[in-house]
Amino acid sequence: MTSDHPTPPTTAEQALDIVRSRFAEPRLPDGSRAELRVEEFDIGYLVYAVFPPVTDAAGRPQPAPPGGSKIVVSKETGETVTVPNYPTQAAIDLYRRQHG
Repeated sequence: MTSDHPTPPTTAEQALDIVRSRFAEPRLPDGSRAELRVEEFDIGYLVYAVFPPVTDAAGRPQPAPPGGSKIVVSKETGETVTVPNYPTQAAIDLYRRQHG
């Protein structure tokens, strides 16, 4: 999904505001909002939700559910682009290859 924003962001907080204005906020299983983090890089801001680790009844870590995405906000245009829910650096690298 892509969209334009009239004012390109110059801070991580502005990038977060753009994402919040265009996308639904992710929720935790209890209905509370998931934490959103922003990673700034040379040509954009990567915005993603942080979910607590999933454990089984014995407390052993379980794999995260499949799917999801991260959002990149372009520093140049304010455009938002979704990228797969890859590890942070892999998501940034993918965006650079496609939009850099």
